Amino acid sequence: MRRAMIIKYRTKPARYAVVGHPVEHSQSPWIHHCFAAQLGENIDYTRLRAPLDGFVACVRRFFAEGGRGLNITLPFKLDAYVLADAVSPRAAAAGAVNTLRADTDGLYGDNTDGVGLVRDIEHNLKLALKQRRILLLGAGGAARGVLPALLEAAPAELVIVNRTAARALELAQHFAPLAEHLACKLRGGGENVARGAFDIVINATSASVTATQPCFNSCAITEGTLAYDLMYGAQPSIFMRTAQRLGARVSNGVGMLVEQAAESFFVWRGKRPNSAPVIEQLRVRMLKTA
Repeated sequence: MRRAMIIKYRTKPARYAVVGHPVEHSQSPWIHHCFAAQLGENIDYTRLRAPLDGFVACVRRFFAEGGRGLNITLPFKLDAYVLADAVSPRAAAAGAVNTLRADTDGLYGDNTDGVGLVRDIEHNLKLALKQRRILLLGAGGAARGVLPALLEAAPAELVIVNRTAARALELAQHFAPLAEHLACKLRGGGENVARGAFDIVINATSASVTATQPCFNSCAITEGTLAYDLMYGAQPSIFMRTAQRLGARVSNGVGMLVEQAAESFFVWRGKRPNSAPVIEQLRVRMLKTA
């Protein structure tokens, strides 16, 4: 037993990191070290700030030096998709990669954003998505990343609204075959395509980063609506504050952040962490450091 303990102590931790630009704000190292402690896994997880024109070189160097896996954050998810030697079906559907794993035959890319969002809404917030009306604000990379998982959850209707209506329409047309297969009514366009109240309104725009209000018709939100902001912070965003005034239940992306990280951990280590206590600890941690 003593010899086994010594060998375990001498084993180098498996190296993981989050890469982005910027990346200094990332909570991922703290989250993954919580998971590792919970499951008894020996890992070292750090931040990597890649130059905007040097993502590929940064990633290749990390893996050449023995790295086992990477989380990819803005603005490199499309670059990671191109770099991966093989991708999961959900990464292929999203057209973006947020998780890379070193395999014997190259780099494997996955996308855990969508499953993280769905798991947070359905398991943590206790709201089933099946047969719901969902309004998705935004038609950029964040919206595209979560759309496949939202459709797989079988809502009755999903409407994409964007300030540039053509982009929302294009995104809806891209995912139309999947929506038809799942018997979900999918539409996209400007504010005028979202009529009536929705069960769930998801802000996937960058408005919360710039402290502005996303473009949507306030009639979409009523009492009983869940207003969910993919962005996260210690204080509610303008979108969340507006939704609260309209009587909605609100949530930010902290739960999604932890849940997508838990899925990445599973992709790397084959073990699924218990996310609930980490979500609560992270909310407290963010309030203390605000």
